[in-house]
Amino acid sequence: MTQPPPLGVYVHWPYCARICPYCDFNVVRDRGRTGEQAALVDAIVADLIAQRALTGPRQLLSIFFGGGTPSLMDPAHVARVIDTAKVLWSPAEDLEISLEANPTDAEADRFDALAAAGVARLSLGVQALDDAALSLLGRNHDAGSARRALAVAAKAFPRLSADLIYARPGQTAAAWTAELSELLAHGPEHVSPYQLTIEQGTAFDRAIGRGRMVVPDQDLAASLFETTQIVLEAAGFDAYEVSNHAQGPAARSRHNLVYWQGHDYLGAGPGAHGRLSLDGGKLATTAHRKVADYIRAVAQTGVGFEREVLTPLEAAEERLVLGLRIDDGVAFAEIAALALSPDTPKVKSLVEDGLLADDPIRLRATRPGRLVLDRLTGTLAT
Repeated sequence: MTQPPPLGVYVHWPYCARICPYCDFNVVRDRGRTGEQAALVDAIVADLIAQRALTGPRQLLSIFFGGGTPSLMDPAHVARVIDTAKVLWSPAEDLEISLEANPTDAEADRFDALAAAGVARLSLGVQALDDAALSLLGRNHDAGSARRALAVAAKAFPRLSADLIYARPGQTAAAWTAELSELLAHGPEHVSPYQLTIEQGTAFDRAIGRGRMVVPDQDLAASLFETTQIVLEAAGFDAYEVSNHAQGPAARSRHNLVYWQGHDYLGAGPGAHGRLSLDGGKLATTAHRKVADYIRAVAQTGVGFEREVLTPLEAAEERLVLGLRIDDGVAFAEIAALALSPDTPKVKSLVEDGLLADDPIRLRATRPGRLVLDRLTGTLAT
């Protein structure tokens, strides 16, 4: 009898103390929502229980609290969600439980309680170690708070990841090298350097449209990307994904690999997404985005999401987009609906251009290919 595939669980906590000007995630202000938050935890737990009936018994690979700012959650609520998931599905021996946090002093004061609740891996949104940059990014912490939070987190959690944003207005390669080097001195096993992306409809998008903000051009952004690779490689970090670097395989984010390697995952919380292999196909779930709508849907229907069965072509396109992000790439056999092979003219052309590796089994982006992933996936998917 074939064993059902393992899965990861994503929990979306939408509340933030402040909405960052570059953010296009599903977030709301935290202020004055205590009663709503308690109701949301009840709904998330009920949603997980209902989804267990949908998935059947599975091995649980990971639990990831994202947002929003899940470090604003009551640690007792975090523990309740973790305990529920571990009862519903069979925890893997190396079950990874991660939570995103910001490095404010108030949140750092809760790190020990979050670790006691079951969180073993903290993803800390440092974003910058420069006060002017943090002000520009609309963050509610300064560089001193970030340094203190890194020190506290390193003691509280067995595993620590840190996020930084680069290609900021006015940033130079020398300044970025110094900033990365300082971060590494705090000892994270995992670093996620994200290039600043201007999303449509955000405050940054409006500022650029009014001429009040100028971001680095493509050439400088590419130079900063290359600087990132050089500094982190020299420190022993492998770029296993386009924006994620780890000190060896054990330090990689197992939950994010669930996405990038095409494994099953379910989502709970407002706006959360899921992908489940059921009845020979791939089921996509999308939770209601508004908190009140999500809570109401769970109360009325038992689950907080709507569902759609992906066509084989849609599933293959999604697998291609996510799989090309990691250094392992994606096997041709996993995207058979796209009718791609090493002999397909566009594959051969991209290999000749140095954007794809010459691999008879898998599609793998080279370092230059990672700089133009949107172009690469667009060409391959059409």
